[in-house]
Amino acid sequence: MTLVVLAAGMGSRYGGLKQIDPITEHGNFIIDFSVYDAIQAGFDRVVFIIKPENEADFEETIGTRLRGKIKVEYAYQRLDDLPEGLTIPEGRTKPWGTSHALLCAEAAVGGDVFAVINADDFYGREMYIKIAEFLRGVKERGESRHYCMVGYVLKNTMSPNGTVTRGICKANDEGKLTSIVETFKIQPNASIPEGAESLENGVWVPLDENSIVSMNCWGMTADIFDELRGNVIKTLTDPDRDPIKCEALLPTAVYEMICAGKCEVDMLTSNAHWYGVTVREDKPTVAAGIKELINAGVYPENLWA
Repeated sequence: MTLVVLAAGMGSRYGGLKQIDPITEHGNFIIDFSVYDAIQAGFDRVVFIIKPENEADFEETIGTRLRGKIKVEYAYQRLDDLPEGLTIPEGRTKPWGTSHALLCAEAAVGGDVFAVINADDFYGREMYIKIAEFLRGVKERGESRHYCMVGYVLKNTMSPNGTVTRGICKANDEGKLTSIVETFKIQPNASIPEGAESLENGVWVPLDENSIVSMNCWGMTADIFDELRGNVIKTLTDPDRDPIKCEALLPTAVYEMICAGKCEVDMLTSNAHWYGVTVREDKPTVAAGIKELINAGVYPENLWA
């Protein structure tokens, strides 16, 4: 099984290449813990989607120490790597989004079943175990267009250092994902019964802190790539979108497939505490959370020693 890591983001709000910023005293990154957990769950290959100019840094800091533990490959998200007929708008410098990033890994993934994660998110081992179990079943049964998503409880994913954006998820009685509503500027609010709120049209609206949210961790089969190509074309040719800023997003592509009856998605859940680094102020919180797990024996003191 293949783990695909989305690592081509600019990290502009963080102020640097946050994917390779050490999070422990032994120099481990969040990515190290993600790959370590994936190996424990049975993944035997990792594909990092990166910008070409970052390859040397990734290889020096991550690739070299992972080789021998798991097969390491790279895929490259390039601004000019577009479906036939599309061109780069003048002034565009921002990457095209997560749908496009994953599409850039099509050749590297091949026909294997795979999981997709963000490079700067710490998910906890439970997520990898659940996705691995799902993917084994899909592969054994020879299923296609059957994916999974692991959702997290909103209160376990909020940042003390600012608002976050989350996809609020709903499932039917059979546990199939039915909707993802992108919700912006979410923050905790202990003074209201719901425990959280989001800013909508200038007004703070109560939001249930126990809602299940997408953290962009998926289990997929290779048939997704044709749909991603269509999603990228649709997004980049939409006359109502800003050609300088628009992005083709993976959750949107999956939701459009669900609405069109082109796939089914099992909504799995995790009660683990998610940690993520969006701004530099998040780093101490993440480091402290991971240190607690090391002290509890979940991880060794020096991850790859």
